Amino acid sequence: SSPRDFRAESVKDYEGNDSEAEDLNFRETLPSSSKKNTPRSKVFENKVNSEKVKPSLRNFPRNDYEDVFEEPSESGSDPSMWTARGPFRRDRWSSENEEPAGPSQALSPLLSDTHKIVSEGELHQLAQIRPLIFNFHEQTAIKDCLKMLEKKTGTYDIMQEFMALELKNLPGEFNSGNQPSNREKNRYRDILPYDSTRVPLGKSKDYINASYIRIVNCGQEYFYIATQGPLLSTIDDFWQMVLENNCNVIAMITREIEGGVIKCYPYWPISLKKPLELKHFRVFLENYQILQCFIIRMFQVVEKSTGTSHSVKQLQFTKWPDHGTPASADSFIKYVRYARKSHLTGPMVVHCSAGIGRTGVFLCVDVVFCAIVKNCSFNIMDIVAQMREQRSGMVQTKEQYHFCYDIVLKVLRKLLTLD
Repeated sequence: SSPRDFRAESVKDYEGNDSEAEDLNFRETLPSSSKKNTPRSKVFENKVNSEKVKPSLRNFPRNDYEDVFEEPSESGSDPSMWTARGPFRRDRWSSENEEPAGPSQALSPLLSDTHKIVSEGELHQLAQIRPLIFNFHEQTAIKDCLKMLEKKTGTYDIMQEFMALELKNLPGEFNSGNQPSNREKNRYRDILPYDSTRVPLGKSKDYINASYIRIVNCGQEYFYIATQGPLLSTIDDFWQMVLENNCNVIAMITREIEGGVIKCYPYWPISLKKPLELKHFRVFLENYQILQCFIIRMFQVVEKSTGTSHSVKQLQFTKWPDHGTPASADSFIKYVRYARKSHLTGPMVVHCSAGIGRTGVFLCVDVVFCAIVKNCSFNIMDIVAQMREQRSGMVQTKEQYHFCYDIVLKVLRKLLTLD
């Protein structure tokens, strides 16, 4: 079947169309794919289409973000128009077809206090992925690779690959995530980090639902932290993880609210004038830029106990639809390439909502893009298999897996049209 037919199939996933539980103060248990208790040792045996609670926006904890999640005004019949108070103004998102999705879409501080970080022209250039060596021999190798991938997409090979990945029995323990004291730190009961790859916090190795992921391709290692979208109760833990691992880039592949459902609690300040005050950290928004497909935010994160300041760039992709995968690969290619260009120190932190679906797609295509630039071979199935050995369920659905191939095919076809 064609890629378009493949994407047309209805697939429910955490990063797509299902609701998710957010406010843990209103319940005792987390949503799961099964009504039975989750095994302590093999959570991955459960299917990952969890039954979730749909919290109403009225239950969203009220704090500095209350203006952002305010209901539309009575006078505004246009759903893309939201109201705000204080240092904010009524604003319209650049795309009239997008629905309101929290501060990532509808609201922004006054633009007069910011300066441009990157131009659309620069992003366009970044998306022109070209190998370091592009002689006749390399062009022939790329043509052969393209033919092989096109053959796969024209048959059921990709589906068979994904099913083979699904059937792999990966032994791993989830004891830390299942401890009673840590259960409320998980967005989903059956999406937990392996004990062997979880990211420890501090000297006491406290828990956060995050996994170290190292992908090796052609002798080159790519290092990431894959994590869930922070809950209100885990924002301090999230920033502790970012600072302790000296991370300078956060790739966020979700909007805060999608389809009226909370996907990620906003863990950053919404005003250039007022920092976000946390127990151990103070987060300043220094600059931001709204682009066609993503938002750039520049933060200074200060550790209160030491006064140490850390610069972090957050890149929030805003064009992933509530259902399925992006209709066009172009915007995601620009996003991934800009994230790679921005990366300087530590592992790159990547999250969506559950931290496995869209996050897995990002990691996979980032590695492939780097391989193309370095004239290296790559194997998408092997890359995904490596990820899944370190965090269960990475690249969660067959349409996400197919989207990885769609993106790579687009890059290779464009490459062969270059002079």
